[in-house]
Amino acid sequence: MAARGKGLGWATRPLLWVVQTWYLDGRRWVRALRRNPVRVVFPSRQVVERKPGPGKQPQRAAAEASPYEPRPKQPLQVSPSQTPCTWEESGLRYDKAFPGDRRLSSVMTIVKSRPFREKQGKILLEGRRLIADALKAGAVPKVFFFSRLEYIKELPIDKLKGVSLIKVKFEDIKDWSDLVTPQGIMGIFAKPDHVKMTYPETQLRHLLPLLLICDNLRDPGNLGTILRSAAGAGCSKVLLTKGCVDAWEPKVLRAAMGAHFQVPIVNNLDWETLPNYLPTDTRVYVADNCGLYAQAQMPSKASDHGWVCERRLSKLHNYEEEDDDLEPGASKAWLPELEVQSYDLDWTEAPAAVVIGGETHGVSLESLQLAESTGGKRLLIPVVPGVDSLNSAMAASILLFEGKRQLRVRAEHSSRDRSYH
Repeated sequence: MAARGKGLGWATRPLLWVVQTWYLDGRRWVRALRRNPVRVVFPSRQVVERKPGPGKQPQRAAAEASPYEPRPKQPLQVSPSQTPCTWEESGLRYDKAFPGDRRLSSVMTIVKSRPFREKQGKILLEGRRLIADALKAGAVPKVFFFSRLEYIKELPIDKLKGVSLIKVKFEDIKDWSDLVTPQGIMGIFAKPDHVKMTYPETQLRHLLPLLLICDNLRDPGNLGTILRSAAGAGCSKVLLTKGCVDAWEPKVLRAAMGAHFQVPIVNNLDWETLPNYLPTDTRVYVADNCGLYAQAQMPSKASDHGWVCERRLSKLHNYEEEDDDLEPGASKAWLPELEVQSYDLDWTEAPAAVVIGGETHGVSLESLQLAESTGGKRLLIPVVPGVDSLNSAMAASILLFEGKRQLRVRAEHSSRDRSYH
């Protein structure tokens, strides 16, 4: 038994030496890698010469010393955050705003004030989609503030030449943003001119002989909604009189959802020059807040259907109330004599322009005079008795899409008549 144990001990001893030899060889290889050798001799007697560059890691040296064919080097992929401040292919550069940089705050102060906006001729656009629509329509950018380089790379490179590009912190954009969720990019543009703009081809193909005149609209949300409805209905133009809220105010832009770059908008017109923007033979129809004079002219059929008028009085209504004190034989000839018509009766046989007044002051006397001079009428929308009225944006949408429906029906009848002949 002892002999067997002794023999077993001698038999296992060489195995211990083999393990130790393998272990020492492994340590020699590790030491060789740490020493970064200039020549590597493999067991197959193959010798590989090596000239390590400064600062190379040992693992990389061992990989490049492989006896197999070296792989071609792949180009280095640079993450967007490591992209240099210059684009070699385009020659564009951007600046980084450092703490205390007041360029963003100074520009925002200007573009958020209407007097400064009109004096400087600049507007503020925020959001990637709105900015892309503006560039596509031909708006001229001046400055872009952005928090990530990817937002600028999404824009056409040819539109960015000569534009100041400034990278700021997202917190700075958030402080000046009017959006609930800021998108990380804001642009300062020259105030667009409707004559120089390029509107979408699909919009141009669906234009109708239908215009919209906004008279003393002061609510930004209502005006933005009206512009969006005008673009959806296919209006050929939107005219804004003096006294309306600025169409390029940030709240109007947010409510319009890009309609500014789909339909021509002419801002800040007076009533003397407004007829110059109307096509020939245009009839002007007024969506009027019904005063005493209009009630007297309302046909009995309209009253039977329960049409009521808004009780918010305009200056015209005040004039009407003053006339109640006149003697019975006195004349109201100074008031425009306009027939009252249901909105769903045909009023698009000629090019039509619809006047929408503000909710507080209603339509102006000048709008009624213009409607009378062009052979237009007052358009009334039926509502349930006791309901005050529809707001301006809702009334405008109903009238515009009713006009669109009437024009479509007329076009269908015309094509059917031509097919018969």
